[in-house]
Amino acid sequence: MPTTSDRRASRSGAPARPDGLTPSERKLLQLGLRTPQDLIVHLPLRYEDETRIHAVGGLVPGQAAQVDVTVIRSEVQLRPRRQLHAVVEDGTGRIALRWLHFYPNQQKQLQAGAALRVRGEVRRGFDGLEMVHPHIGRQEEPLPSSLTPVYPSTAGLTQGYLRKAIARALDIADLSDTLPEALREQHGLMPFRDAIRLLHNPPPDVSEASLREKGHPAWKRIKFDELLAQQLSLAIAREERMRQHAHQLSVRNGALEQALRSSLPFQLTEAQERVIAEIGADLTRAHPMHRLLQGDVGSGKTIVAAFAATQAIDSGQQVAIMAPTELLATQHFDKLMGWLAPLGISVCWLTGSLTGKKRKEALQAIESGSAQLIVGTQALIQEGLSFARLGLIILDEQHRFGVGQRLQLSRKGEEVETTIIPHQLHMSATPIPRTLAMTFFADLDVSVIDTLPPGRTPVVTKLADNARRDEVIQRVVAEVRQGRQAYWVCPLVQESEALQLQTAEDTFQSLAGLLPDLRIGLIHGRLPTAEKSRVMDAFRSGEYDVLVATTVIEVGVDVPNASLMVVEHAERFGLAQLHQLRGRVGRGSAQSVCVLMYQSPLSLIARQRLRAMYETTDGFEIARRDLDLRGPGEFLGIRQSGTDILRFASLAEDTQLVEKAQEAVGLMRSRYPGHARRHMHRWMKGKQDFLRT
Repeated sequence: MPTTSDRRASRSGAPARPDGLTPSERKLLQLGLRTPQDLIVHLPLRYEDETRIHAVGGLVPGQAAQVDVTVIRSEVQLRPRRQLHAVVEDGTGRIALRWLHFYPNQQKQLQAGAALRVRGEVRRGFDGLEMVHPHIGRQEEPLPSSLTPVYPSTAGLTQGYLRKAIARALDIADLSDTLPEALREQHGLMPFRDAIRLLHNPPPDVSEASLREKGHPAWKRIKFDELLAQQLSLAIAREERMRQHAHQLSVRNGALEQALRSSLPFQLTEAQERVIAEIGADLTRAHPMHRLLQGDVGSGKTIVAAFAATQAIDSGQQVAIMAPTELLATQHFDKLMGWLAPLGISVCWLTGSLTGKKRKEALQAIESGSAQLIVGTQALIQEGLSFARLGLIILDEQHRFGVGQRLQLSRKGEEVETTIIPHQLHMSATPIPRTLAMTFFADLDVSVIDTLPPGRTPVVTKLADNARRDEVIQRVVAEVRQGRQAYWVCPLVQESEALQLQTAEDTFQSLAGLLPDLRIGLIHGRLPTAEKSRVMDAFRSGEYDVLVATTVIEVGVDVPNASLMVVEHAERFGLAQLHQLRGRVGRGSAQSVCVLMYQSPLSLIARQRLRAMYETTDGFEIARRDLDLRGPGEFLGIRQSGTDILRFASLAEDTQLVEKAQEAVGLMRSRYPGHARRHMHRWMKGKQDFLRT
């Protein structure tokens, strides 16, 4: 039976498309718009007011306006580049139109005397007011009765096509309410049908500002719906996890744990002891642990992970620790080897750089079970690798892995025949702000190491313009003269024409020339793994006074004698990165300083980042400000998946709605399960899997 596309193709003489779809239909699929239900919740980014005609004489710069005008003259000018220029009027005044890119048909439209309807943003030009690249239409076209929505789109998919597709969807989609009337009335929410129709076709009397700023009651309803769907998903995920089975790692205070305690050359803090107990209790249960361990840089998370590992290994299970970089994995391996190998625990190493016989031996040890603790990078999720009895997974800096990678490691330990799921411990030195934890981590149990080990001194942060570079270099010399070491961090490895920044290699050469008496090392991501390890070991043992580095030292590097860090072009780094880098110093008893050197002038966001770093060393406050600047997708690593879990609600502005949505979950699931199922179907199709990570 011929499809609609076949019939269109036969009429046009074009060959039928194998999938029966037009190019625009394929573009809709790229946006995830497959059904009418998908289309109705594809909401506008902004609106344009085409409901009225403005007088040219009353226009002001910055205004988006539509005018009916007559062309006085038009010409192609060469100033300094070829552009199309026209002057039009309406009886109240004149305005110029300008196109930097244009086509012959646009020139034809602009013949003198032509009557046109022109729409665009008014700006101040060389000779008065002008519009650049305005939209041109015919004056006889009827004016719409509502604001014109502008939708998220992709190249090759026009706004006109999207509007027609969404209009058709609104006629056939299910617009019935998924919230019980009692809940709507309790929170003062609009009916879904009214809210969704208003947002797609807002009448002209609706405040454009309330739509743009998402403050209109229709937006409140949509945001509540989105947050409720997510909270329902998290509640279901927690319930499903409670129904899953895990190995009960019941050996608390066992022989390995006691041996580890007695061998440590330091005293655990109260916070560490509390967290070890929380994790240990989770591991004794018959359902899989799903716990997030938060602790600021230098708070001692790795030793907590070591205690969790001893409990699992004492119970006959394997433990896998996955880190996002080989350098961080190396740090973990070295520490864990030092603590656990003397206890008779077999610690195995697996990364992408491991090759040949050593790799084969590592894989055999993992698959046979002789390797009890496996430390590595993404190599742990490679195809074909299987564990003998994986009972505990520890992910460090888990937000730096893509969602897919986290899922893959989780599934490595699943025992399909017995539906046994490994316990999971996620570690993060990026504290999760309260609102974010409520919204994205409600399914996780959270442990917080909220104190630093004794002997740590707060790091002093200083800001310095690049013009004061000589002073900063002298500060490095002074630090080395006192027997301490320094980091000098740069954002690039080699020169880039796009970003004319001081590079690590150039800085290394420059400092070596300026400071011939100092021993200076260089480390960056392009060095072979063995060379990176050699350089890092040399710096740790005091063979280098200064280490010039890229962000490969961002996490995991622990050199107590390093008391000074200089960050070159600090304005180019993210806030979380800067906080992590600052955490590389202040790990000993000496007063440590972090100098953030910047290049003027600074953008607004760069100023906000540097101000935050200067004002606080509190990781939670840094995280809160970072969330405000970057949004949850990038903060959590979800953006790598290509899917935004929150499209409409704002964690910074909608905290009260998050709390109301959380309160509504119990009511929906206990008294209105049918409403809850339909609500989930409308808002969460295909997204629940992300919550597992």
